[in-house]
Amino acid sequence: MADEPIVAPVETIDDPETNAMVEAGVFVGRTKTKTYPRMRPFILTTRNNVEIIHMGKILEKLDEVMDFVKAKAAARTSMLFVGTQPAALEAVTDIQKAFGYPAVSVRWLGGTLTNYKVISKRLEYYKKLKADNAAGAFEKYTKKEQLGIRKDLEKMDELMSGMENMTTRPEVLVVIDPNSHKAAIREARKLNIPIVAYVNTDTNPDDVDYFVPGNTKSRLSINWFLAKIKEAIHSGQKEAAALAVKKEIPTA
Repeated sequence: MADEPIVAPVETIDDPETNAMVEAGVFVGRTKTKTYPRMRPFILTTRNNVEIIHMGKILEKLDEVMDFVKAKAAARTSMLFVGTQPAALEAVTDIQKAFGYPAVSVRWLGGTLTNYKVISKRLEYYKKLKADNAAGAFEKYTKKEQLGIRKDLEKMDELMSGMENMTTRPEVLVVIDPNSHKAAIREARKLNIPIVAYVNTDTNPDDVDYFVPGNTKSRLSINWFLAKIKEAIHSGQKEAAALAVKKEIPTA
């Protein structure tokens, strides 16, 4: 007999919020054998050897994360988004373009946090190369030299374009699946930088400060999570703008 399809519990599908989660497959965890012990309280049941995450507990943790992100956005705190999996590329890039936050969507560069001075110098060099290329400054070099410079620029563009506007060391790290970004997690923890993460059932939640359990392998699920993060950022920025206007209005 073929395995039954993995579906959400019937009691969750009449609610609009959980409907969106069901459609995105947010509730689908990893196989039971991969479950990290500290994630068991967030598991509702197991179907076809796949863990099903409790919808209510996803929403509880989401509220905590959104409150934190909203407060940081309102305070104009610098945040770095990290998601190098193909499934995360679109949503992470969208966050970077929408708000100007730096993002890593291809590969984590060692020392991005712990050796920020060196990384910032590389970023300045990268921006100079881009400006020189746009201005035609490479024409003074031989064709062979131009080819070498442009190859360097292409490589740097792939790795650094998302961090081009990172002018200070980030104060918050937002990560899609800590298991896929262990170097980034280590650097943030070493510097006591708060970590917000979207974690699956095979992850140790103690490695991060704020987390939402969910399906970190699905593009739709990652899109759902980062859409919620965008809502929190919008709300925080709106709150900050309203407060700024209020301060400018003289009292009677």
